[in-house]
Amino acid sequence: MADIAFAAGIPHAPAVVGLFDKAPDDSRKVISASFQSVGNALLSARPDVLIVFANDHITNSRITAYPDFLIAASPQHSGPHEWFKPWIGCRDYTIKGSPDVAKALFKGMTKRGVRMNISDAGLNFDDNISVPVVMTDLDTSGIPIVPVLQNCTVPPYPDHHRCYEIGRQIADFIHKDLPAGMRVGLLASGGLSHEPGGKRYYKIDEEFDQIFLEISASGDHERLLSEITVSRMEQAGLGGTSELLVWHLVMGAIGQCRGTSFGYTGWPGLRCGIGAVLWNLKDRH
Repeated sequence: MADIAFAAGIPHAPAVVGLFDKAPDDSRKVISASFQSVGNALLSARPDVLIVFANDHITNSRITAYPDFLIAASPQHSGPHEWFKPWIGCRDYTIKGSPDVAKALFKGMTKRGVRMNISDAGLNFDDNISVPVVMTDLDTSGIPIVPVLQNCTVPPYPDHHRCYEIGRQIADFIHKDLPAGMRVGLLASGGLSHEPGGKRYYKIDEEFDQIFLEISASGDHERLLSEITVSRMEQAGLGGTSELLVWHLVMGAIGQCRGTSFGYTGWPGLRCGIGAVLWNLKDRH
């Protein structure tokens, strides 16, 4: 059976690229430590494929027909989309895809009762995929990716309990449906607290972020599901903090295990709390 060889959660705030040089020293240290540590661990794990769970900022789907999950099945992925280049300020990239794994994921989730959409046309990527790719140099690693864009904005969407359960189904798919010996990486891209374009645009809920990182690194999933609810995420930042649902999904897939956090910054100029967790899969319990 295939196995999960890597799992991490990182933010994708565009300001970690565009405003990095203007950030205070302590914030730059957290950003660098987070992305470099995750990137180095990914290279060390050398998965055969990396499934990246991120959210769609209403870039590929319209609100009148918005899928809960959209799997990108192209043989290669490029970004950032032209419209977002000034916003993100990152370099262009092209990275290999894995159509076979993408199609297997679609079929595997369908037979497990999880509805996902799939597209073999090139999707438009903004900070959701672009920031983790360029900040970890993923496009130079040779590791193919399968982006899965999740709806966490247009209601109704899967809540924290449902996302966690879908994560468990993804683990079952990996173990039972993918080729024996395949090493699979899982990356959650989203959060932390932020309210894009809202009245709290520059307000970051540092207390929430630090509790979330502590819970995520502790492996206490009962506490995760009781405290990090959709309601609490929306209190921390309407329309943005719910991106953390992709973290719930990955934690559901790996089960309870401890991880390492690399510090935290809530510098308002980033317009988003910044922190990452790399899970120690040998510590699963």
